This record gives sequence, structure tokens and C-alpha cells, in this order.
Amino acid sequence: MNEFSPPSGAVRDIVERALAEDFGVLGDITSLASIDRDSFTVASLVARDEGVFAGGSCVAEAFAQVDPNVIVRWRVHDGDSVGPGTVIATVEGPTRSVLAGERVALNLACHLSGVATATNRLVRATNGRTRILDTRKTLPGLRALQKAAVRAGGGFNHRDSLSDAVLLKDNHLAVAGIGGAVARARAQWPGRMVEVECEDLVQVREAIAAGVDRVMLDNMTPQEVRDAVAVIGGAAEVEVSGRITIDTVGEYADAGADFISVGAITHSVVVFDIGLDFADAEG
Repeated sequence: MNEFSPPSGAVRDIVERALAEDFGVLGDITSLASIDRDSFTVASLVARDEGVFAGGSCVAEAFAQVDPNVIVRWRVHDGDSVGPGTVIATVEGPTRSVLAGERVALNLACHLSGVATATNRLVRATNGRTRILDTRKTLPGLRALQKAAVRAGGGFNHRDSLSDAVLLKDNHLAVAGIGGAVARARAQWPGRMVEVECEDLVQVREAIAAGVDRVMLDNMTPQEVRDAVAVIGGAAEVEVSGRITIDTVGEYADAGADFISVGAITHSVVVFDIGLDFADAEG
């Protein structure tokens, strides 16, 4: 599709499993019983809400796996803004096949468009003063798709996996301490970013003294973030995390955060309403 599409292998595997789950043993017995084999239809994928579309590759893959004779013609692509009534795509093909692929296509597109829309609202609320990041709080098996949707919404990806960077959080520090843990991480993983989660200014000062690349300010108020930014003084990047909402994200951006990470854009997202509207079937 475009630069916001997830890896094709991840899309193929997730769609295959979703279709197997939906088809069961006998397939769509309702359509097999009620729709003539030769029936052909043209349907429209239509937005019901205002937001950002994502998940186009999942829609295309769902219909392709059901029946390669189904054709999806795109009018909107991942990352595009849509409103109520926007026709995202048309879907043409055997009616039975279109009906069989409808639910999996919509489930994935509605969820991923919800991720993109939630991300975009946070991005717009900061007016470009900071970067909105996702987290590893993704739905199991859907991480690659959700992170692509975050990008479609104007956000940026944090770690894709535990292998990408060193992030020392409270439980690591309870065992190892900041100075020793940072030193060991530098020695074992040279070239990897090292970030430390800090809950107060004492930990911030320790992290800066240890030479971290980024400080994560966890569950601090906007004023506490301002104080921490002053202590850091440009010696490391500043990430803010913890219970940040659309109502407070602007204050944290004003406080000097380089990055704001929000788990809710993937783990608690509200689905975006998209429907598949059928014209009269032929045959």
C-alpha cells in the first residue's frame, strides 16, 4: 500500500488466522444457503466517523485470501483523513466471497483506524512540539499492524521488541541500581540506546551522571517535568510517560518533553466505525 503499511508477512499470517477462526469447519453457511453462486456485487467501504484511515493492506489481503476474483479499488490510503460518508474503497466480486471476507476486513480496518485516529488526536494536540510514541503495550500478535497504524496517525514507534534498545525500568533498577546497570548495558550492548525510567529528581540526576541517552520521566506532573528538564539541561533526550491523556498532553509538550509515550493508543483504543455498504447484487 504505502510507507505506513506493516510487513506483508505479518499481514498475511494475521489475516490467515483470522479467516480460519471466522470460517470454522463449513465456512459461511448463511451465504452458501441464501446467495446464488453466480451473484456478483459492488460494495463500498465507507467511513462513519471522522479520523485517520489505516489497515488497507489487511482489507486487501482478507479479500485476496478469500477469493482472488474480488477486486478492491482504493480511493483513500493509510494515513489519509476521512469523514462520515467518505468512500474509502470499492469492493467488486462474487457476492459470496465479498460477504465471507467482510468481517475480517472490517475488524482489522476498524481497529487499526482507531489506533491511527487516537494517535493523530494526540499529535494535533501537541502542535508539533513533541513526538508521540507508542509502547510495547500492544495486543498480542498485532504489534506490527498496530505500530504501522501509529505511524499512519503521525506518531512514531518506540521499541518494536526487547532487542531494540536498553530500557531500564523500576524492576530492573530495584535489583541492579542505575549506575551499575547503565555501565553493564554500555559494555554488553555498545551502540544500543540506553534509557532509564525515573520517578523523581534524585533518579534523574543519577541517570544523567551515568551518561544515559534518554531519560523517561514516569508519572510526573507537568511542573515536575519542567523541573526535571532543567536538571537534565540537554544532556539527554526527555521522554514523558504515564497516564497522559488528550486533555493533558499539551501541558507535557509545553513542559519540554522531546517524546511522549502513550500506551492507550494501542491497548485501549476505541474502534473507528467503517461499514461495507452493498449495492444491489446481480445474478
